[in-house]
Amino acid sequence: MKKIIHLSAIAIALMAFAVLLPVTVGAVTLEVATSAICENVVNREVVNEGSTFSASVGKLYCFSKIANVDSLTEVVHAWYCGNTERARVTFNVNPPAWRTYSSKIIQAHETGSWRVEILDASGNLLETVHFEVTQ
Repeated sequence: MKKIIHLSAIAIALMAFAVLLPVTVGAVTLEVATSAICENVVNREVVNEGSTFSASVGKLYCFSKIANVDSLTEVVHAWYCGNTERARVTFNVNPPAWRTYSSKIIQAHETGSWRVEILDASGNLLETVHFEVTQ
């Protein structure tokens, strides 16, 4: 009976260790070094960054600089108006860091709270960028 209890304790400890293993071995995790919502991107630089935009802006951009890229991978920009996904754009990113951006045409009726979720290739949330579109 003591052996069974002892083996069960070891099994539980190993399972706990396995859950923590990726963190404890120092696995490289993608990081959003910079992000912004803006009216344009020129020469890989943000133009007219903001958090509130008029619906008459026509088009907005989500710019992100991804750091800690250890191998070719993907990043996703998922655009939401309220809780409705309006667009999803997937990019390849290369080591060691990568600047990229997506754009979304803003319709006159698409006012309110917006967000862009920046996700890794597995769908893990890296960062959320919030902004507002007004009349």
